[in-house]
Amino acid sequence: MMQAQGSWLGFDFGEARIGIAVGDRLVGIAHPLETLSAPDNDSRFARIAALISEWQISGLAVGLPTHADGTPHEMTRLARRFAQRLHGRFGLPVVLVDERHSSLLAEDLLRESGRRGRKQKPVLDQVAAQVILQSFFDQGGEAFDPTRPMAEDKDD
Repeated sequence: MMQAQGSWLGFDFGEARIGIAVGDRLVGIAHPLETLSAPDNDSRFARIAALISEWQISGLAVGLPTHADGTPHEMTRLARRFAQRLHGRFGLPVVLVDERHSSLLAEDLLRESGRRGRKQKPVLDQVAAQVILQSFFDQGGEAFDPTRPMAEDKDD
């Protein structure tokens, strides 16, 4: 399936915080945008809706966390549910992107830029989202299928 061109948001989903990045598929470069730490889903989705409108977003890339060997765990299920909610609320194309090692790569990028320790924490999630979105631009991702049963996570 051909993915939409234009601006995309990338997400590093977490229960406490969601890192968000933005980038343009044509240019192929992702940038960290913000870390969302809204306490409830309504506030989270209201902020995401504002970003979609502000940046005129064409698609959404969600990092899919798994164990190092690719097998799913609890956060895999939660990230899929988040992707499902994004698709349902906004009707935009959603892709799932393998996010193994994205946080480690984000830490390396921040260290190289001179940010260490506590200085990393406020931007780590959005840089991880940048890594996820950049990975999608470079290599593609799995198109999210809202009809796919969530139970299939066991066989991924």
